[in-house]
Amino acid sequence: MNKQLFTQAIAKFAAGVLLVGLLIFWPAGTLHYPHGWLFMTLLFGPMFPAGLFMMKKSPDLLRSRLKAKETQGEQKTVIALSGLMFMVGFLLCGFNHRFGWHVLPRPVVIGASVIFLLAYALYAEVLRENTWLSRTIEVQENQTVVDIGLYGIVRHPMYAVTLLLFLSMPLVLGSIYAFVVFLAYPLIIIKRLLAEEAFLEEHLPGYRAYQQKVRWRLLPFIW
Repeated sequence: MNKQLFTQAIAKFAAGVLLVGLLIFWPAGTLHYPHGWLFMTLLFGPMFPAGLFMMKKSPDLLRSRLKAKETQGEQKTVIALSGLMFMVGFLLCGFNHRFGWHVLPRPVVIGASVIFLLAYALYAEVLRENTWLSRTIEVQENQTVVDIGLYGIVRHPMYAVTLLLFLSMPLVLGSIYAFVVFLAYPLIIIKRLLAEEAFLEEHLPGYRAYQQKVRWRLLPFIW
C-alpha cells in the first residue's frame, strides 16, 4: 500500500467529514438533527470502503480523483460557484431545521435517500468503466476514448449521475429552500461540460468520432 496516497486520502476524507458536518450542524444549533445524520451516513458511509477498494485495485484512479486543482481560469470559476452553492445550500438546511421553516415529509426524504444511493451506485459504475476520470479537465498519457456501458448512452455519465446526487442532497436533509439553491447546479455543470468537450475535441484523438456515435451529452433524448 502506498503510504503517501493513503495518508492523502484519509486526510481528505477527514477534512470532508469535518467541513460538511460543520456546515450542516453548526447552523442547526444542535447535534440532534436526524436528517443531518442520515445524510452524513449516506454520503460518507460508502465513501470510506470505496476509497480503500480503489487504493488497492486502482491507485492511479484514486490519485487522479484526489487531484482537484484546476489550471484554467474559467474552470476555477465553475469550481468556485459549485463551492458557493454547496456552502449556502448546506447552511440553509441547518437553519431550516433550527427554525422549523418547512421540513419535508418523511416519504420525500426516504425517496430522495433511495435516489441518492442509486446515484452512488451509478457513480461507482462510471469509475469502473473509465479509469481515466480526473477531477480536473485534462488528457492523461495514453488516454483513449471510452464508449462502452454508460458512455454508450451519454457522453458525460459522470455529470449525469452528479445531477441525481446533488439534487437529492437537500431533499435528504429535508429542505425545499436548499433544493432551490441546488437547482443552480445544472447550469454550472453545463458550463463545465461544454468547456470540457471543446478541450477533448482538440486534445483527445477519436473524440470527434465518439461525438458522432453518441449523440446525447447529458440526458438521453433530451440533450
